[in-house]
Amino acid sequence: MSDTTAPVIEIRNLHKSYGALEVLKGVDLVANKGDVVSLIGSSGSGKSTLLRCANLLEDSQEGEILFDGAPVKWRGAGLDRHPADKDQIIAIRTNLSMVFQQFNLWAHMTILQNVMEAPVTVLKQDPEEVEERARMLLDKVGIGDKCDVYPAQLSGGQQQRAAIARALAMEPQALLFDEPTSALDPELEQEVVKVIKDLAKEGRTMLLVTHDMKLAADVSDLVVFLHQGKLEEQGPPKELFGNPKSERLKQFLSAGSGE
Repeated sequence: MSDTTAPVIEIRNLHKSYGALEVLKGVDLVANKGDVVSLIGSSGSGKSTLLRCANLLEDSQEGEILFDGAPVKWRGAGLDRHPADKDQIIAIRTNLSMVFQQFNLWAHMTILQNVMEAPVTVLKQDPEEVEERARMLLDKVGIGDKCDVYPAQLSGGQQQRAAIARALAMEPQALLFDEPTSALDPELEQEVVKVIKDLAKEGRTMLLVTHDMKLAADVSDLVVFLHQGKLEEQGPPKELFGNPKSERLKQFLSAGSGE
């Protein structure tokens, strides 16, 4: 990784299509170390796609993605463009841990095993050290007493907190959250919101796709409003929510929902 002063994640003029459907139409985004950047917008605006492109879970067709100042290496062009360096892909995914909407925990593993799996198998870390860290992280997210149970035995909120602990176990440079509370009922949602707020207070770098405007307002350094695949407006939460400039953002906020 090349430059400690460079943004953790920088996206320049990113385009993403699914066949003829263009989902991202030239998006720019910067997340510096310690920044919490929230992506808001209606369904279909491209916010989750942008997150998946940043983590190289999706291939983009044009534009640059830089991690710690180092650009992703590509081969091919347009719909045939793919990352060229497998080691670089692994390094980026290791350093950008993703928390999904639907938890994605391994059903056949205990919660402790879920949190330990990637550091042991991908990073080849010592299992005893990983277990100690995993137990500490499960305590941190408030489910230290659930180490030996399976995902199906937990509530949705507990499963999502386990997924956050699993992401933290990789000791990533940034956390990517894709609608982490939208599959939860309001009471369980607050359990997860508290964990995300605590992580923000620690100064962790985070990209957060959310429909929860209060969460975005409370934790973000920067809020980015996407509309039809373009960056419509961005700014500090106080400014963006308190004095929106674009008509589309005013309509979106007055509707009161990201869905």
